[in-house]
Amino acid sequence: MGMLIDGKWKEDAELVRSDDKGAFDRPDSVFREKVHEDHPTFQPESQRYHLYVSYACPWAHRTLIFRKLKGLEDHINISVVAPEMLKDGWTFNTQSPGATVDHINGFQALHQVYTASDPNVTCRSTVPILWDTKTNQIVNNESSEIIRIFNTSFNKLTGNSEDYCPDSLRSEIDQVNDVVYNTINNGVYRCGFAKTQEAYDEAVEQLFHNLDKIEEKLNTSNYLVGDVVTEADLRLLPTLLRFDLVYYFHFKCNVRPLSSYDNLSRYMKALYLDLGLESTFNSHHVKKHYYYSHETLNPYRIVPSGPKHWLDK
Repeated sequence: MGMLIDGKWKEDAELVRSDDKGAFDRPDSVFREKVHEDHPTFQPESQRYHLYVSYACPWAHRTLIFRKLKGLEDHINISVVAPEMLKDGWTFNTQSPGATVDHINGFQALHQVYTASDPNVTCRSTVPILWDTKTNQIVNNESSEIIRIFNTSFNKLTGNSEDYCPDSLRSEIDQVNDVVYNTINNGVYRCGFAKTQEAYDEAVEQLFHNLDKIEEKLNTSNYLVGDVVTEADLRLLPTLLRFDLVYYFHFKCNVRPLSSYDNLSRYMKALYLDLGLESTFNSHHVKKHYYYSHETLNPYRIVPSGPKHWLDK
């Protein structure tokens, strides 16, 4: 693995950063523009924007979910990186079913997309990326912002007015998102990439404390905020889908499996199946990426065969 430094790919650059206590420290995204009809550069148009994703990545999965639910599949095409992330970072090949070539630029590695937009950029080569084919540059690579772009910016184009972050619930959604991101979405990574026992103990305690709280909340509610599906649910779902597949073992999140939570398991399956999100998820890519790419955690790159029947209807 590696990262871009001043526009140059450094294979040996430290991708997983830690703070002075050994806790995983995720850097901020770099490209943060919006798409809006009043934007001086980026206005909503069909087939203008392209989405670079990985089926393995939970952050990219958010954007695939919103692309599906908001009726954008005919308007925003995708390129899918291969599940393995090795010395060149995310790359394009078609050896893994579901992976694609770079349909827009024909690049071999995702980091080339970043330097095509900014030849001197310093950043990690991450997915998702929202690319503008008209100006040949990255619009945004922050998943939480891309899903809000998808939620509202193309409504006139698609006729889809479903709102997963309504103004009346936005404050509560933001509060839930903050807790879920820090302790669950990113919390599993803080467990897996901890470099001290202290950092791991803190992360795993926070992770399961908040999973327990959500399990309790779901005793009396079907959703995290209000009585409808919102962005808060759709941001939690990708982590839940990956929990027993990879996080439980690979990231040492093994206090208990998600399958032992009756409400969370029901909630996860209901969101995934009732919303018809099967096309957004590829469990083969998930397992191959995590167990194959993180050599320091799994040096022999052995991909386990289970769990079986974890998402049965």
